[in-house]
Amino acid sequence: MIADKARFRASRKIERVTGVRLPDRVFNTAFLEAVAPAMGNRALDTRVREQLLNIHRDFLSCTCRENPNCGCPEKKFAKTILEYRETGLDHRQIADAVRDEYGIEVFPADILSFLEEMVHTLEVVKEVARIEGKEGLMKETDRHIRAVER
Repeated sequence: MIADKARFRASRKIERVTGVRLPDRVFNTAFLEAVAPAMGNRALDTRVREQLLNIHRDFLSCTCRENPNCGCPEKKFAKTILEYRETGLDHRQIADAVRDEYGIEVFPADILSFLEEMVHTLEVVKEVARIEGKEGLMKETDRHIRAVER
């Protein structure tokens, strides 16, 4: 999944300020648990705090009992990548947008592979919907496929 490739660009800055060793992978439990305390640390650069706040707001805001180990952050990140693509950004632009908004680095090639994988998954969903006679789901899935492929 694309979330496994996501790294936080400024994780070493957080380590220097907090004195706590952090993994650089964003969706690692230790990193996710460190986001909230680090957001309030005034010694951190304002931009880094904003990016942590964006991560917390957009990926960690679920009510699951197991949060942040529930899988929701990873799913929300994947959905964000798809939404960026559906607005017309290419894989390079998506990498830039994710880096700017969240401080998360993902290689454009990894994003491209993820998008290709999602098209194949959506094609399977569309075929199952066709077999089950779910016209609405077929049309919706086809719309998403076209938006990702354009």
